This record gives sequence, C-alpha cells and structure tokens, in this order.
Amino acid sequence: MAFLEIDKLQKRYGSVEVLKNISLEVEEGGFLVLVGPSGCGKSTLLNTIAGLEEITGGDLRINGKSMNGVHPSERDIAMVFQSYALYPNMNVRENIGFGMEMRKVPRAERDQAIADVAKMLQIDHLLDRRPGQLSGGQRQRVAMGRALVRKPQVFLFDEPLSNLDAKLRVEMRTEIKRLHQSLGRTMVYVTHDQIEAMTLATKIAVLKDGVLQQVGTPQEIYRDPVNTFVADFMGSPAMNLVRARVGFAGDKPVLGLKRREGEIALELDIPAGKLASWKDKEIILGIRPENITEFTDAQSYGPSVRFCDVMVDVVEPAGADTFMVTHLGGKEVIGRLAAEASARSGEMLRLAVNTAGVVLFDPDKGTRLH
Repeated sequence: MAFLEIDKLQKRYGSVEVLKNISLEVEEGGFLVLVGPSGCGKSTLLNTIAGLEEITGGDLRINGKSMNGVHPSERDIAMVFQSYALYPNMNVRENIGFGMEMRKVPRAERDQAIADVAKMLQIDHLLDRRPGQLSGGQRQRVAMGRALVRKPQVFLFDEPLSNLDAKLRVEMRTEIKRLHQSLGRTMVYVTHDQIEAMTLATKIAVLKDGVLQQVGTPQEIYRDPVNTFVADFMGSPAMNLVRARVGFAGDKPVLGLKRREGEIALELDIPAGKLASWKDKEIILGIRPENITEFTDAQSYGPSVRFCDVMVDVVEPAGADTFMVTHLGGKEVIGRLAAEASARSGEMLRLAVNTAGVVLFDPDKGTRLH
C-alpha cells in the first residue's frame, strides 16, 4: 500500500478550480517532486498535504489514515519554506529547538536532538549565531534542521533552493539527496526547476493548469513523455519538437523535414503499420538534443542512426558539450555535440541522428502516438 495517497483531489477558490482531480501515490521513503510552470497548482497541492489549505473534494491519506479535516499539527509532517521563516531574534540553537520547546520536550532530550541535527547538517559551529549573521545556504540548513529535528512521517519542501545562487543550489541539492538517502523518510518537493526534479526524485509529477499531466520516474518522464507539454518542459535544453510529413519507403516510415536547402527524409526503424493512418499527414517529431550528434568517420553507429546535412546557424560552446542550432521543419533544432566538434556557423555539417530516441505526437492534440 502507498504511504501517501492522493485520490481525485480537488481544490477550488470560489468558482476557480485550481486542482482538478489529482490522483497519485508515493511509496514509503519515496521522493516525489511536483513540477510545472508558475500557477500550475504545485504549491497549492503541497499546502493541501500540509493541511494549510482545505481540499474541496477527494481524499488525502498518509500511512492509510485520511487527512481530510485533520489539523496541520496532527499530521506528523514538517515543512521547509522558500523564505526560511527563521526567528531573527533567536540564535540557530533556539530556532532549531523552538518547536520542541513548545511541545514541552525535556531540555536534555532537546539539546541532544539539536546537536545531532546540527552535526548532520554541518552547522554545529553556528549554533550561537543569529540568522542575520548567516549566509543564504547556512540559513537554509537551519530551516532544514528545524524540520529534521521533529522526525516527521513526511517532509515537505516548497522551492527551498530558489533564493540561492547557482553554485550553492547545486551543493544544497546534493545535501538534500544525501539526507533523503540517510533518513529514508517520505519527501514531497515543489520546484519549477526540472534539473532539481530529475536529480532528486524517485517519482516526478508534472502539472499544468491544475491538471496532472504525467507521473513517473525521472527516466520515464524524460524518455517517454505522454504529450508535447511534458516533452518541452522536462530537459535542458528541451526536446526538439518539429513538424514532419509522414511517407513510406517500402515497409519503412519516412519523415519529411523541411529545411532551407531542401527536404530531409528521415527513415524510422518502426513497423509501417504504426503510422499507416498518418500517411501524407503532418505529425510532430520529438527528439532530444543528445540524439543529434556530429558525424565522425571514426565512430561506429547502430542500426537506428541516420545521417543528414544541415546548415549551422549558431554554435554554443558549453565546456563538456557544444550545442549546435539549425532549422528544421520551420523551427530551431538543437544538437548536443562533443566539446571539440568542428561545427561552424554558416557552414554545412553532417549529423548523425539516433532515431531510436524519436517520439511522435499528434499535432492537434499534442498527445503521444503509440
């Protein structure tokens, strides 16, 4: 049985429906990340789990017990906010232990719990400082310590890293991953950053306009998106989505892709019957940048790799990779090349396209074609 169960959950503010029949499950010790653009309902969903927002319909259960109408203080959850929410007039020790003090936890037990958590988070040398004397990363650790010291059933994180600089975000992301592995507790994490989602989650839920688009492991979400929204939202750079016309060469489907120098015919290694009803019609071809690489004579290629020549518009060196931008199907298409790639702006380049990574979508509905 799932540890956290959300069953057809609805949330309305008057006539405005913010969450629309959300259903998902998280196993005990799982790490669920809620992602989506601003206003999609992910923070509202987190707040309903915390009990800060009452649900309009459906059911929410933790460890088999319905939380409908249960006060936040009785849900055995702890929440880490984006804003840290530390008391400026208290030092780190007092901030971490404040909740335990309010619950009348004995002083000796409280001090031991604070010492253990501070050591785990590597802030034991900061216990006598006040929040104003701490960096952003240190304040975030204190906020996490205040949650950890309670040892709740479920941890909730509401965009906890969004106020940190890029380097510190990566460091704190690693700390949260390490904490989850060592504690083995169930965690629910809200972010709009899909890199955070991919690196932290055991399960990702993608939302748009209050509707759950897809739930799955990071690999499932990344490699097998159910629609063009998920395909475009997850990944950096995003999946290339271009229009292509379906044709056939014998028993093989062939996609016609327009380019300035003439059309490219991209043969797919799938049964012709799967696209028979789309003959001479347009579909949307989805392919990740890493499946578009530079052709090299020294490289061996699998049976699903096809070759084509394109005009390079932009070259973007990025350290370990070089990103190449061209135009296909009337849209920009990005390829991920090796750091030492020979691509030059304004020149033709031969590409190796791995069609095993191709995903096809209905151009009108945006849904995946299977």
